[in-house]
Amino acid sequence: MKDTIVLYPAVGRGHLQSMVELGKLILTHNPFFNITILVPTPPNTTITKFDHTTFDCDSAITFHNITAISSPHGGDTLPPHLLAVELSPRSNQNFHHTLRSISKTSRLKAIVLDFMNYSAPNVTATLGIPTYFYYTSGASSLAVLLHQNGLVPVPGLPRLLKSDMPEPCDPSHPIHHVFLDIGRSMRQSAGVIINTFDAIESRVIESLKEETMPVFCIGPMLSTPSGEEDKNGCLSWLDSQPSQSVVFLSFGSHGKFSKTQLKEIGIGLEKSEQRFLWVVRSELDEASLDELLPEGFLERTKEKGMVVRNWAPQAKILSHDSVGGFVTHCGWNSVLEAVCEGVPMVAWPLYAEQRLNKVVMVQEMKVALALEKTIDGFVSATELGERVKELMDSNEGKEIRKNIFNMKIGAKEARSEGGSSLVALSRLGQLWKE
Repeated sequence: MKDTIVLYPAVGRGHLQSMVELGKLILTHNPFFNITILVPTPPNTTITKFDHTTFDCDSAITFHNITAISSPHGGDTLPPHLLAVELSPRSNQNFHHTLRSISKTSRLKAIVLDFMNYSAPNVTATLGIPTYFYYTSGASSLAVLLHQNGLVPVPGLPRLLKSDMPEPCDPSHPIHHVFLDIGRSMRQSAGVIINTFDAIESRVIESLKEETMPVFCIGPMLSTPSGEEDKNGCLSWLDSQPSQSVVFLSFGSHGKFSKTQLKEIGIGLEKSEQRFLWVVRSELDEASLDELLPEGFLERTKEKGMVVRNWAPQAKILSHDSVGGFVTHCGWNSVLEAVCEGVPMVAWPLYAEQRLNKVVMVQEMKVALALEKTIDGFVSATELGERVKELMDSNEGKEIRKNIFNMKIGAKEARSEGGSSLVALSRLGQLWKE
């Protein structure tokens, strides 16, 4: 029998992609293990079932599908972030059967759960398998999750406003009780693996060491979609731009804006007088760019700007020498990509833990400028234009650029021999070998 580590992501391609990258990382530094990834597939939905052969994986990584039990309450129509936590308890029966089946041919040394699979320890405890959680965001949002029913202020973090907190921290939120359960499950686990590293969240990481469970900071680990192609010619366009002169604007796969907000962004970019590469996602999928943007915008800015619809190869763009700034939704993977490439940011959070990430980026890491919004979340052209210009052409912008360059060095050191992240991976490997 081969020693095997089981990874159990939440439903959704992003969660699966992140677990695949974790599996590869574990194998790179602990090649004596096999990795089995369980793929949750929700029943009775239009969510695409993933073809795991599209992932470029070592033969030591295998996949097993787990189907959830249908809900009589129509839960399968929930939005993705709610569906993930709703599926967790419903999948436990098939999860249990799958683990017993795998254990007939493998020695299960540990199981690593996506934090959304909060109810799975009810199964692993009956089988005596050491259980860990993998937290794909940063240590700061983990600290908030663990302390939302306790200490305020949160140890290791600046003072937080209610508006900075993720929505489920609100007791009136429909899954608030689930997030309390997630925190309890994590505290009772064998440990929590976090996609961060000491240099960017040192204060809060130190405070997490006081928790009942061990923490293992193994980042930065980046989840870049396989086959990331430049279909729009973004990289060719960047090749013709001066070094560090272009501001890149991209807001993630769910970052769609109204026509009014898109027009305001366009006006703001013109006001900034900076070169830009802008990925436009709209609530109106069928509308043309000419309909969505200010009249004549594309013609007026064609010498200094490029606009593409829906998607661009973000990792490759951020690594390009011409890119000197990044207006981001503050998703953690995007933050890590920018840090690893030394690209300073303007923070425009949209949902989930992104508002909290903004506070950390601006006040703790000091690698971003914050955008001011109206009470309904609208950003004016003047505000965007001023912040972009400040990032690219001011003393404060230079200071932020210096800070993120130092963190880029810290990221490399964390992943180097003897670095904090590789030491954490080695600790895990030793625990799992015992």
